[in-house]
Amino acid sequence: MLSRTARTAVLSRVRTRTGVVAAGVVASLAIAGTGVAAAAETPSADVFAAGPGALAQYTVNQAEVQTKAAEVEAKQAAEAKQAAAEAKQAAEAKKAAEAQAVSWVSPVTDGYTLSATFGNSGDRWAAGHSGQDFAVPTGTPVKSVHGGTVVKAGGNGAGDGPAYGNAIVVKHSSGTYSQYAHLSSVKVSVGQQVKAGETIGLSGNTGNSTGPHLHFEIRTTPDYGSAVDPAKFLRDQGVKL
Repeated sequence: MLSRTARTAVLSRVRTRTGVVAAGVVASLAIAGTGVAAAAETPSADVFAAGPGALAQYTVNQAEVQTKAAEVEAKQAAEAKQAAAEAKQAAEAKKAAEAQAVSWVSPVTDGYTLSATFGNSGDRWAAGHSGQDFAVPTGTPVKSVHGGTVVKAGGNGAGDGPAYGNAIVVKHSSGTYSQYAHLSSVKVSVGQQVKAGETIGLSGNTGNSTGPHLHFEIRTTPDYGSAVDPAKFLRDQGVKL
């Protein structure tokens, strides 16, 4: 049996350990916001009077409370991390959507006038006009309306005939093709990768042309005869003409 002095020393050590544990419990519960801080109070005099066994059980109980509070805190941290990840993903999706919305541009951004439109009839065309004309001075920068690969470039309409003069055709990942004709200068070559808005040539008056302008087409193939209304197509992509 422990002497009175030894027993007093043991109780002193248990009180100290219990006080430290309880203090930690209170702090953890306050951070976690569990609302059960009252469960982590310092042991009452009755617990000390019951002896070392009661104090030991009290310490175990408080440790369990502290563990549960830590679990709640960890869960809240995980939920906050998940919410942050979802917010980041949503922001990236929005950014990608915005980038896609502006990934199509007008072939001419400097001052221009829309002249002959798609489907126009007249002496200049054996059938309806196959593109949209942009009336601009010779030497105006002509830009790729979307990212893609140059599949035709050069004189003789780049293979589509002398009526087009100097021309370029760009293949896009969307499965469409854009054509630029009557150019005074071709700045790209076949196989070259181009970006939306990149200058690929300069407007001119080559081929069957009655004045300086850019003849622009959207096609479903790289060749003449597959054109669709280019102005409507660009507007459907969000381009303002």
